[in-house]
Amino acid sequence: MTYAVSQIRSAARPRKQRLTRAAIEPWLYLSPAIVLLVLVLLVPLIIGISYSFRKFSAFKSQYVGLAQYQAMFSDHVLGQALINTLWWTVASLSFQFFLGLGLALLLDKPFYGRKVVQAVVFLPWAVPSFLSGLTWAWLFNPIIGPLPHWLFALGLKAEPTNVLSDPATAMWGPI
Repeated sequence: MTYAVSQIRSAARPRKQRLTRAAIEPWLYLSPAIVLLVLVLLVPLIIGISYSFRKFSAFKSQYVGLAQYQAMFSDHVLGQALINTLWWTVASLSFQFFLGLGLALLLDKPFYGRKVVQAVVFLPWAVPSFLSGLTWAWLFNPIIGPLPHWLFALGLKAEPTNVLSDPATAMWGPI
């Protein structure tokens, strides 16, 4: 009998676990991301909440406590604004989700004209990057681009040259 009771007592006592390298190492890898997440999300949230207790004017801020919240919750338009925001959020996200899901299912199956449909679907994502590249190529063009001519007119360059191929201006060009 004594043996059985001592077994139960020893099983009930929790063991102290030592922190092993395998337990600590993932947290060390995650720590920069966690710190960045706190800095990017939590700090602005706390600052925003602290700003909500102040009334700002052009030159000073005044602590008003809960007065702004009291004014907000006593406004009769708040309820309708919240309902409108909720409705718009649910409707737009549902539309985007089901449209994206439908297009993904459609483009997953082989059919005649699939490549054309894929091009039409992905064109809105590709065009802004393409146009941005064309715009920058035009800006830096030594013959027709305005940037080399502006540098020449300001006396910073002896002649309009390719800004990105000149070692003196290549690092400053994209800035």
